[in-house]
Amino acid sequence: MTASIIKLSTTAEDHHIARMAAVALGLTILENAIPSPLPGVKPGLANIVTLIVLARYGWRTAAWVSLLRVVAGSLLFGNFLTPGFFLSLSGAVLSLIVLAFARHLPARWFGPVSHSIYAAFAHITGQMLVVYLWLIPHAGIAYLIPIFATAALVFGAVNGLIAARFMDDKTIYPQITQIHTD
Repeated sequence: MTASIIKLSTTAEDHHIARMAAVALGLTILENAIPSPLPGVKPGLANIVTLIVLARYGWRTAAWVSLLRVVAGSLLFGNFLTPGFFLSLSGAVLSLIVLAFARHLPARWFGPVSHSIYAAFAHITGQMLVVYLWLIPHAGIAYLIPIFATAALVFGAVNGLIAARFMDDKTIYPQITQIHTD
């Protein structure tokens, strides 16, 4: 009996997406080690990678990196197909939709910081929608909106500033000159 070997053909882009998703996953692991004063309030460190990938390689690659991170993270932490997974997935998907539109805004006035803030607000909006429509269909969750909105503004701005710093550092990313379009 002969052993059957299945060999997948991969491209350099596949390897790059995997590396970037691994970096984002590493930041997710680091983030989970940081205690949170409120459940659900996290800095979203992996979004820094998504912003850099968006600027350097375009929306499609950023979407792959973000979604791979969500799925791999849920498998790693043992919450695949749990409510936590769907909260993370809804936030990531809505953030990616917003980034798809935000990247077409004039680069003169909009950049990594504004994109990060928009994505953070979209992320929290996606999560709040899932909470309200599926988990806790009660109007009382609206009282949490100011807390989550403040966290989205602060963490979105900080992550955007960090991403912008990496994009400006030509020794780290020498090829970034402007926002890439797909």
